[in-house]
Amino acid sequence: MAYASWGPATASHVVFCVHGLTRQGRDFDLLAQALVGAAEAAKLPSVRVICPDVVGRGRSDWLTDPMAYQFPQYASDMAVLIQSLNSQHPIQRLDWVGTSMGGVIGMLLAAQELTVPIRNLVLNDIGPPVSWKSIQNMQTYVGEVGRFATVQDAANAMWEISKSFGPHSDAEWLALSQHMVRRLDDGAYCLHYDPQLRVPISAVSEEAAKAGEATLWHIYDAIRCKTLLIHGAESELLSRDAVQAMTERGPRVQVATVQGVGHAPTLTHPDQIDLVLAFLGLLA
Repeated sequence: MAYASWGPATASHVVFCVHGLTRQGRDFDLLAQALVGAAEAAKLPSVRVICPDVVGRGRSDWLTDPMAYQFPQYASDMAVLIQSLNSQHPIQRLDWVGTSMGGVIGMLLAAQELTVPIRNLVLNDIGPPVSWKSIQNMQTYVGEVGRFATVQDAANAMWEISKSFGPHSDAEWLALSQHMVRRLDDGAYCLHYDPQLRVPISAVSEEAAKAGEATLWHIYDAIRCKTLLIHGAESELLSRDAVQAMTERGPRVQVATVQGVGHAPTLTHPDQIDLVLAFLGLLA
């Protein structure tokens, strides 16, 4: 599993930033730099930020069995990575920032008694309940990796299915898009993930989604660490009723609502970055 690393490799405070369904770890470049810089500015212990490419995405390997692209596999991979990093340099504090899918992986790990437990959990527009409409929407586009003449063409196509991320300048969106593509042998580009990710998602029925939600609530209720939910005010994936329920059970999340954004905030704008820094105690 590939990952980007920011900050000193010897830092005992480690923050994992884990991406959404079809994205990759370089989504967090700005947040990672801010986390490292904020700790330095506040004269706090150094922070190391780990931004993995979940298997099947970005620079990580693809699985031979597409039905293995599911949360137990992802959580197991992350647990192995945490243990590996801990064996190299002991981790005294582990925090987790997870956007969408990355948040679900964080919930799975936070509910377990790990050797290195998650101390602070940030869920970026995700919780146990995921609307069936959102799942149906995913089934329409996941696996369509496309073919593009330029990175800009790919960025334009991605924007058409990503407008819920909220306002971004052309330069900001291009920066977020450049690591989302890979170059083909003939010079064209396609999205940088395994098209077979569609297989398990296409197999999800409404009944299976409801059963999955019940399981996730059980997992959520087992979480004991301090938890922040960043909620896109216009999110179709996570309703306001769901957010309210998350404040009343399990870790009883703190909620920060981002206006003018749906699913999901990109955590690239200063106001969104500051939400994470403040929650993790890194603001001077």
